Amino acid sequence: MPGYKTKTQDIVVDGIDTHIRSLLDRQQFSDPQGEAARAGISSAAWPLFGLVWPSALVLAAHMEHVVFGQRQVLEVGCGLALVSMAVQRRHGQITASDCHPLAESFLLENLRLNDLAPLTYSRGDWTTANPALGRFDLIVGSDVLYDRGQPEQLSAFIELHAEAAVEVIIADPDRGNRSAFNRRMDGLGYERSELKVRMLPGGVIPYKGRLLSYRRAALS
Repeated sequence: MPGYKTKTQDIVVDGIDTHIRSLLDRQQFSDPQGEAARAGISSAAWPLFGLVWPSALVLAAHMEHVVFGQRQVLEVGCGLALVSMAVQRRHGQITASDCHPLAESFLLENLRLNDLAPLTYSRGDWTTANPALGRFDLIVGSDVLYDRGQPEQLSAFIELHAEAAVEVIIADPDRGNRSAFNRRMDGLGYERSELKVRMLPGGVIPYKGRLLSYRRAALS
């Protein structure tokens, strides 16, 4: 038996009723082999991957308006991978990534619960090399700027795994680290825009945040 409790909840993801296995609450913690500790995940941060966050719902809904074509898509800090599942439903070529040792197993279960085809999962640790991950044309993430060091870590990770021509889309609940991330992305040659979001998908529950978009064209 795992040392943590879970629940299965029905939520709407990308306009579709979806079954999600998540942690019971923010009090859950189990790291008997020390995997999370070795990845730099504290006991307080340990359960964050396994909860349904409003920004993930915002970004998953936004995927309905994105043209994927043949672009290779990467979700960073995927957690429960709601965004990756939304891309998968639209037949986008998506790789989900996270540094949490349980993220892959929760993803596999949620794909099964929703009769979705397998998708690629790869470890994505922003502080170490991830040579097997490759490069991507579109990189997406939700609520990934909650720690002070993350603007530097995430922008460097993106630079390592972005194609020369790339788009980056981040759903951010107006965290205080957004400006630092913008400066980092400016320095890497990205053009950026912001779209304020005031309601969660469905238009009933308030949300205070933004969709941050960064684009860089290939050098001619």
